Amino acid sequence: MNKQRAKDYRRRIDQVLATPKLQEALHTFGDAYLVSRGNAFADYDFEAMRSEIATMKDVVRENHAELQQQFITNAEAAGATVYLAKTAEDANHYIAELAKKKGAKLAVKSKSMVSEETHLNRALEKAGTKALETDLGEWIIQLAGQRPSHMVLPAIHMFKEDIAELFSKETGKTEPAEIPHLVQVAREQLRQGYLDADIGITGANIAVAETGGIVLVTNEGNARLASTLPKVHVALVGIEKLVPTLEDATKVIRILPKNATGQALTSYVTWIRGAVPCGGEEKELHIVLLDNGRSALAESPQCRDALRCIRCGACANVCPVYQTVGGHVFGHIYIGAIGIILTAFFHGLDNAAELVRACIGCRSCVSICPSKIDLEEIILNLRETIGEEEGIGAGKSLVFRKVMRNRKLFHSLLRAASLLQKPVTRGERTIRHLPLFFSSLTEWRTLPAVAEKPLRDVILQHPQQVEKPRYRVALYGGCANDFLYPELGLDLVTVMNALDVEVFYPQKQNCCGVPALYSGDKETAIELAKQNVDAMLEGNPDFVLTTCPTCTVALQRDFVEHLKDNPAWAAKAEKLAEITIDAAGFIVNQLGAADAFSRLATSEKVTYHDSCHLKRGVGVWQEPRQLIETAGHDLVEMAHADRCCGFGGSYSLTSHPEISKMILKDKLSDIAASGATCVAMDCPGCMMQIRGGLEKESSSVRARHTIELLAEALKNKK
Repeated sequence: MNKQRAKDYRRRIDQVLATPKLQEALHTFGDAYLVSRGNAFADYDFEAMRSEIATMKDVVRENHAELQQQFITNAEAAGATVYLAKTAEDANHYIAELAKKKGAKLAVKSKSMVSEETHLNRALEKAGTKALETDLGEWIIQLAGQRPSHMVLPAIHMFKEDIAELFSKETGKTEPAEIPHLVQVAREQLRQGYLDADIGITGANIAVAETGGIVLVTNEGNARLASTLPKVHVALVGIEKLVPTLEDATKVIRILPKNATGQALTSYVTWIRGAVPCGGEEKELHIVLLDNGRSALAESPQCRDALRCIRCGACANVCPVYQTVGGHVFGHIYIGAIGIILTAFFHGLDNAAELVRACIGCRSCVSICPSKIDLEEIILNLRETIGEEEGIGAGKSLVFRKVMRNRKLFHSLLRAASLLQKPVTRGERTIRHLPLFFSSLTEWRTLPAVAEKPLRDVILQHPQQVEKPRYRVALYGGCANDFLYPELGLDLVTVMNALDVEVFYPQKQNCCGVPALYSGDKETAIELAKQNVDAMLEGNPDFVLTTCPTCTVALQRDFVEHLKDNPAWAAKAEKLAEITIDAAGFIVNQLGAADAFSRLATSEKVTYHDSCHLKRGVGVWQEPRQLIETAGHDLVEMAHADRCCGFGGSYSLTSHPEISKMILKDKLSDIAASGATCVAMDCPGCMMQIRGGLEKESSSVRARHTIELLAEALKNKK
């Protein structure tokens, strides 16, 4: 682990967090985007559309050599010159030499992230050719000497006042900060460039193997001007932009603008094939197909799905980390979740490492990706690679490999912590102030104290009276339920017993391994998976219930993935996955018993927070709401109910508490705006984060697990 690099990255985060205006702008855009996108997809089946894209892109990857050759053959037959560039330097050299050969003094460019990837402008300047960006956002950041902070909206981090100041310097007169006026200024300043340019440079959203043509999907007319007015047109295209047929191209065009900006259709779709007449001469079309790490990405079984990406930028639009720190911090050249992966393969792991650690793992990007890329899973694989190459740090290595793998030692230390914490808990179940260099962790939220007795102890003294149980279920507590919130486990027993379900607690269960996995220590995660598979199956339960969705995902998905290649463990892991279910889903879907709580509660205005791994990992969000309403509560939806609360396990404690704090601030604001007196959720981690934030604000709003609300209703009935 590179400590200096991490320190430098934290400093950049602190600088951005000191600019609240940036967060306001990114949140305003993010909120408007979700509304526009929802409207754009209102009459479409997004899941079907993105499945089509994923399937088509996988076909391209599997048949890339043939499709690439087909494209080259057809493009050259139409009069284009095609050059295959292995590296960024290779592509830049070809284009710069072409500019020299043509005596080009000026090149006009439309927006191209690939040219940002290769640093083409710098190479052209060295060769004596001025590069003029003609996309409005790109021109703005060119004047500012910056790089794009978003793949589709490059200047989204800037404000009209900043832009007016830049334009005033460019024109030599004071330009008012009025958007229509600033757009007109840009038109006037850029217009002559198209007429004077010797070369026009564009990217391409799609390259069609069937025709040898390229497609530009844009919102401004500059790409058409840049590709038609100069006598030489250069298109710099990543080799992953290939699609087999025109029909496949239309599939991309149908989904891209909707997912990128929430538009039904973009302003301009330009189809270009071969050389065309130009002022009495034949125009030159040079297509530079760039590899630059893409072939290596295709050869990675864990990461290759990233080649499905159509560069819509939606993964950033919904990312809580991006909305907090922006693309200049949460990105290298490419930004957001996909940017992390592309950076690792195009610009090296060293440039990607801090971005990988800055990802909170909320899976918002996965749910919105139009190519069905499991971005979080790929980033987890990069965490493992970085952990293997750089280490995970001495502290984490000690905790995970020496302590956590040894269940008895791990649990003994947690029991000891319940005694050692007394000077800071002062007899309370809450830690309000931590001393010394830990103090910042309790400046913005309280933390739960380690329980005097863990769930694994108290559940043994908890009487269960179920004469004829429908099912006998094992409870997988997880660390938080076991050692921080044992009362939640007892409430689950109360609820299950009321439904004629008997609960037992396997004593050999250990941490689910997610903290280790998210830190890059997959070896420990695998060892813990084995321990838990044996522990949870030992009593032959009908089902395994969880109250923590992160643990649910671990038992249902991660354990199977970890052990799939081990014949001695694979079948057992699959068996455990089959019988593991979250508590709310079990009550509603397995037992069909939501009505058992009908009108038991004294009505309270309750809002619901969707835990990231419950909704986007397990696929459960309606069931808790049904239980809350059936019990007699007045359910009111908060804004952004499924936006991350900022917990992320160790993310909020050791990795990036400064980002976690800002994400929580947004969640607390949404809770307050709902007018609810209680916020419910189904994740102990989210409880820790949200309850801690509410307590620090001295809020009267209660934070409760859905199971706690049901148990309260049952107790009130008695």
